[in-house]
Amino acid sequence: MAEIFEVSTDYLLKDEMGKEEVEKISDYRTEDTVYRNVSMEEANHFLEWKRKNAVILAGAVALCIMSPSLLIFLTGLSSATGGNLSENTAVGIGVSVVLVMVSLAVAIFISYGIRGKAYEYLKKELIETAYGVKGLVKEKKQDYEGTYTRGIILGVVFCILAVIPLLIGIAMEQPEYMITGDVSILLLLVAVGVFLIVRVSTINGSYDMLLQEGEYSQKEKAVKKKFEIYSTAYWCIATAIYLGWSFLSVRWDYTWILWPVAGVLFGAVSVVARGIWGTQDSTRI
Repeated sequence: MAEIFEVSTDYLLKDEMGKEEVEKISDYRTEDTVYRNVSMEEANHFLEWKRKNAVILAGAVALCIMSPSLLIFLTGLSSATGGNLSENTAVGIGVSVVLVMVSLAVAIFISYGIRGKAYEYLKKELIETAYGVKGLVKEKKQDYEGTYTRGIILGVVFCILAVIPLLIGIAMEQPEYMITGDVSILLLLVAVGVFLIVRVSTINGSYDMLLQEGEYSQKEKAVKKKFEIYSTAYWCIATAIYLGWSFLSVRWDYTWILWPVAGVLFGAVSVVARGIWGTQDSTRI
């Protein structure tokens, strides 16, 4: 078996499940439950695809975050006393850059989504892996743990330190155009931090998908299936509010604040929904 799939016997030995894990899986197994089989070849292809595209996906997310940076800076610069840049010119240039960067990011997201359609079932469906797959994935995840931890730590540190330039600017009572420059720096640093987090999380998440752990556990998949329609509606409404607010007020340098607020609120709503639906599912079991 090890020679056929080009893995060591350690991977196969690690694939043995204990009594507790078998009982945990049986809690979700019913006569009508359908499991998707995942071969060793499919698992290897999926892991390699995730590894290659992690940087590209993280870069697209970073582009979205940093896209308003120039717009914010130019808008502040145009309002400075004696500035040679008109507000209309600043908004025109800034919005153009935003649209270009967001369009590039969206193109990457669409391409990533289309190419990843073949692996969509790993996120939503219950799976059974071929013998040896779990051992292989567990070994890879263990080897990647150090890199994952460092990436998360550095990403979080960048996001926390990103606010320092803005705080210094406020403390020194800098003029408005310099404050907007500090906000631009904040977004750039946050983009770097999020890039690091998304890159390592994408790779680590691929291991969790195959092991059905964390947010891809069988219980979480059941909850996500219920929450999916509400999640889609939530972000559509948030986008509509952002665009309407931005175009009506023409204050793109302020309206971006909607996204972190919407993100935090969505997290809170998700936790509450998971708690309610998770409790209901546990009661049924």
